[in-house]
Amino acid sequence: MKTKLLFLSFIVLIFSCTSNKNSADFIEKATGRYYFNADEIIEVTFNDDDKLLLKWRNQDLEPLKVNDSTFYVRELNEKLIFNSDKNNIELAEKREHEGEKYVFEKLKKGEKLPSEYLAEGNFEAALKGYKAIKEKDSLTPVIREKNLNDLGYMYLRNKEYKNAINVFKINIELYPNSSNTYDSTGDAYARMKDTANAIEYYKKALTINPENRSSKRALEKLTSKDEE
Repeated sequence: MKTKLLFLSFIVLIFSCTSNKNSADFIEKATGRYYFNADEIIEVTFNDDDKLLLKWRNQDLEPLKVNDSTFYVRELNEKLIFNSDKNNIELAEKREHEGEKYVFEKLKKGEKLPSEYLAEGNFEAALKGYKAIKEKDSLTPVIREKNLNDLGYMYLRNKEYKNAINVFKINIELYPNSSNTYDSTGDAYARMKDTANAIEYYKKALTINPENRSSKRALEKLTSKDEE
């Protein structure tokens, strides 16, 4: 506890000796969107007083300036180092990083994330983006089947049916041998009252895994309605 208090006191002392004013050149170079991971960003902006601000995971953060290129983010207990020449941000090294180096590259002008293409309803661009992520790092949580499935159901809960279908179909493209991806697509069509497509996808799910109880129940329910 004492060590932490000493560290915070040291940080406050540094800030008190540092000008909060950022140069016009730094503002121009630092402003923009940076990859936090392959499908998530950190956005850097400046307010009317030229103070640096961050937006990350729906949080508005106000880092404290350490020097002309380094800023301390209290909420993360991390120092960000801006490398304007390299168009990236680095996390200052510390023991908790266990030797890992964290670098956030700046997105090019007009560049979008796969999830942003999804939100716009641009299926082809989103699919291309997620396939590129999987090709580069097949183990990243960004394209994990469960995570994409959760995203699809989030859209479904919000009644954004087209986006939900797009997510589930992308999951099918990435994991064609998963019964669950077809089952989820069936759920989306069932929610839309598109019985024909729902039945088609539940049957596909059962072709891959005949013991998929969710698809069995849903299919029985839908076919019994048709018989009535």
